Amino acid sequence: MPNIASILKAEISRVARKEVRAEIETLKKASVAHRASIAELRRQVNALEKELRRFAKTATRPATLPDSANEPAEGTKRRFSATRLAAHRTRLGLSAASYGQLVGVAGQTIYHWEQGKARPRVAQLESLAAVRDLGAREVAERLATR
Repeated sequence: MPNIASILKAEISRVARKEVRAEIETLKKASVAHRASIAELRRQVNALEKELRRFAKTATRPATLPDSANEPAEGTKRRFSATRLAAHRTRLGLSAASYGQLVGVAGQTIYHWEQGKARPRVAQLESLAAVRDLGAREVAERLATR
């Protein structure tokens, strides 16, 4: 005949398993719900990051204004060439700082323009065009007066 202690022990373990199984089922349901919400949040984050990259891309593009703020005074569109700027500066025999004084910018700005790291604004393009039309004597006179 079985021992009453072993029967009691078996019954207690059966009831405990039943209780644990019920608790685990609620935890599994909560885990599934949390995983679904995490997946939805990841999709939202990916969509927002994609939108942010798109906005960042459009923000780095130069904005062209339809009004006359982007147009030169004469009505002709000015083009900029970094190599031609460097060639003109060396042809005049000027340092970047001196050339910058003529244009009205810093010497470091001239270096950045020549290296293609930056581009001049419309007003600065007009100044560059005015300096481009000067001869060596006129450049020397302007630099002497500054």
